Amino acid sequence: MPLKNYSVLKGRPINNRLATGQNPHYQVLVSANGQSHRIAINVQSQDGSEVQFLVRSRFEHPVTEQLEALAEGVHPAPPQPNGLALDYIRSNLMQPWELKPLPLSATGPDNDLNEKIDALVQRAMADEEALIYAFGETWGPEADKADKYFGFLPGRGIHDIHMNQGNPPGRFASDNGRYQDGTLLFEFPREKQWAAVFLKFQTQAWHSDEAEANPIIPADPDHQGEPHTPVDRDQIPPRDVPDGLVRIIAALVNDTHDPEHETVTLLNTSDGAVDLAGWSIKDKQKNAMPLSGQIAAGATLTVDMQKPALLSNKGGIITLLDDKGLKVHGVSYTRDQARQPGRTIPFQS
Repeated sequence: MPLKNYSVLKGRPINNRLATGQNPHYQVLVSANGQSHRIAINVQSQDGSEVQFLVRSRFEHPVTEQLEALAEGVHPAPPQPNGLALDYIRSNLMQPWELKPLPLSATGPDNDLNEKIDALVQRAMADEEALIYAFGETWGPEADKADKYFGFLPGRGIHDIHMNQGNPPGRFASDNGRYQDGTLLFEFPREKQWAAVFLKFQTQAWHSDEAEANPIIPADPDHQGEPHTPVDRDQIPPRDVPDGLVRIIAALVNDTHDPEHETVTLLNTSDGAVDLAGWSIKDKQKNAMPLSGQIAAGATLTVDMQKPALLSNKGGIITLLDDKGLKVHGVSYTRDQARQPGRTIPFQS
């Protein structure tokens, strides 16, 4: 079963505890509208392997506009697209190759998860206007049980601040679900800046099915976290086109003509032509537009968007799928990025 109480907590970080080998969770005390909550963040997996992480110092995504409108406190996030819920894969939050393994703690500066997370938490605690947003599974309130780290009563908080899908068969497979991934976001209003921390266990597969978010292509058996050719070729077909081989590099989402002429530009990074027959582009509503033809080696291809797939001027996501329905690449853009009519939005990754 998926997570039972997937939610987002919004509040002010006011205290913290570093993770240790005995308790591999970074703890944050949050004040939300006069109530205390604790965020428990996994920085090491239970099998002892390193956690993959990504810290995005300038996070831009349409979900931030919805988060700004929330009051402080805990808000349920129904597991569905275009709402508060986040999905590492389907919300186009990052590319798989951006996630890198890092130890809980290591000698030297800025080279372990404790330090990466602590840098943002300390910055937020020092800024009285800064806010933290924690996505995950809530617990409590526990009326007769004080919090074991910060002592407040009733004890309550939020955990599972990591990817919650693609777990292999076994103990954590029951946690798999779409649109329920854990994330830490930081809002710094003075600088008009958002930052994000994404965490994923190395045993979790990047590609998961649409029914129960179970692995389609297993994670690398050597715990490198990258998709690979499956061992059982009769069960799961191998990838013909690796992640990111063809990428979305630009989009015109706010054309000045009537009717609008929306386009998406693709880049083939390989040394051979790629057949796009059976491929598709999906918008934020998951409407799909089929593709055809080829894209030459090293070439770009600008695709005219056609109904039912539409690119919203209010922010959205664009996803490229191959002929097996597997995600090859995906990007997102905000309302502010789409605000200038006639301007093409470039994407870096």
